[in-house]
Amino acid sequence: MKVNRMRVLSRRGLYRTYILSILLVVLMVSAVVYDYEKNASKAAVLEGISDSLIRFHVIANSDTDEDQRLKLQVRDAVLDKMTGILSESKNIEETRQLIYDHMDSMKDIASGIITDYGYAYSVNISLKLEQFPLKAYGDIILPPGKYEALLIEIGEAKGKNWWCVMFPPLCFVDVTRGVVPEATKETLKNVLTDEEYKTVVIADAKEDVPVKVKFKFLEWLNFNKKKQQEPDSNKVFVQLDESKK
Repeated sequence: MKVNRMRVLSRRGLYRTYILSILLVVLMVSAVVYDYEKNASKAAVLEGISDSLIRFHVIANSDTDEDQRLKLQVRDAVLDKMTGILSESKNIEETRQLIYDHMDSMKDIASGIITDYGYAYSVNISLKLEQFPLKAYGDIILPPGKYEALLIEIGEAKGKNWWCVMFPPLCFVDVTRGVVPEATKETLKNVLTDEEYKTVVIADAKEDVPVKVKFKFLEWLNFNKKKQQEPDSNKVFVQLDESKK
């Protein structure tokens, strides 16, 4: 009798262990599926954001103070030229066409600035896919990834970068106060989905910006590490200093 009871208890223990093992496996599989779906969703949002914007990228000849100042002069001259032209653009297709239409004149402007400052550097200008780091513009933060960009390369193009966003026109707004104007955010709303917009607009109040920038930095950094561990994944990188190449 005692032996039979011990056998029953032993079977119950094995049964419980079996059930717990199954539950553990189910939980592990669920966690893996959830993590995969979460990363897939984040990747889709990233792709949607990058497909909706045109960036502006200027690379100096070198890192000397003179070449860096020249880069900024070229930047200012090109932006002065394009501000009025792009201000009425309603969508990314129209902006892209306007950039193509004025590419020769932008190159002439850049070459003229370089000549005026006594240099003989060449200028290459193109509209192409470029890898960009994480970048904050006031209370708007753009995730790292490949974006279509107007690229201006001065001379050997081995110096530090400068970049901004041509569409929507973040190049043409002052973000030194920490918050992007509502009109610019409305433009973003018109070109991004609700989820994409919530991803890039990180704060509703100015005092929230520094904290949320740090949080978003860590979030995308973690996502980048996971992407880099996947086979055949495109490498992405994180960088907050816009002056570094």
